[in-house]
Amino acid sequence: MSDETREGSLSTDETPGGSSAVAPATADTVIEVDDVNFAYVKGKDVLRDISMQINKGQVTAFIGPSGCGKSTLLRCLNRMNDLIPTAEITKGEIRILGTDIYDPSVDVIELRKHVGMVFQKYNPFPKSIYENVAFGLRIQGIKSKSVLDEAVERSLKLAGLWEEVKDRLDSSGLGLSGGQQQRLCIARTIAVQPKIVLMDEPCSALDPISTTIIEELITQLKDEFTIVIVTHNMQQATRVSDRTAYFYLGELIEMDDTIKIFNNPSRKETEDYVSGRFG
Repeated sequence: MSDETREGSLSTDETPGGSSAVAPATADTVIEVDDVNFAYVKGKDVLRDISMQINKGQVTAFIGPSGCGKSTLLRCLNRMNDLIPTAEITKGEIRILGTDIYDPSVDVIELRKHVGMVFQKYNPFPKSIYENVAFGLRIQGIKSKSVLDEAVERSLKLAGLWEEVKDRLDSSGLGLSGGQQQRLCIARTIAVQPKIVLMDEPCSALDPISTTIIEELITQLKDEFTIVIVTHNMQQATRVSDRTAYFYLGELIEMDDTIKIFNNPSRKETEDYVSGRFG
């Protein structure tokens, strides 16, 4: 996929307009969440009045206690919540590259090419290492072996896995260690060259050594991708993220540079949480 294609907007029949309650987007803005409410069941909003911007090439961490809405918002960003029939955004807009992703003209499959996701529990397919990485490209209709070979090697290198598996690409991905399987899932996600990578607690099922490897990988990947990560581990947020958003009871309490959130937050609720007095 060319750089020109990667920099383009999402494919829709038209690009809807509309005013924004957040600061005007800049050339670097990739995600705009504008005064969003979300409900799994009608009449019971679990996200309320969420507004934020996320810029290109940054790692943004969502933190907060269990049930605060951070994973729900993450799943809104590539419409994973569409899998729940009663779930809906009840107010506001989410725009990616200027396009309202909940507009009826948006192709959800196309959206998910641009907004990939890595889940909490590593989930490689029961296929070879090679075919795990090539899967998304084959779905897109790419058949050229040379193109697939190049993409698989590049993605495994970006995921820090190539040297460990290059001599056994035909072996099952299920035969890898847990940390390797998670990196394989990351390679599978980035093989289609999305603009944004969402990570929902990607290290929660891993040992400390594998966690360190994944964290180093996240830092490297932001050179090519915009990353949003949900984490319960506040130390992890300080290590990998440029900006941090603190959520509580479905509301965005504060969002700022990570160093400010942890050293000098503006809100007492944030200070109580990051200092360990709450949560």
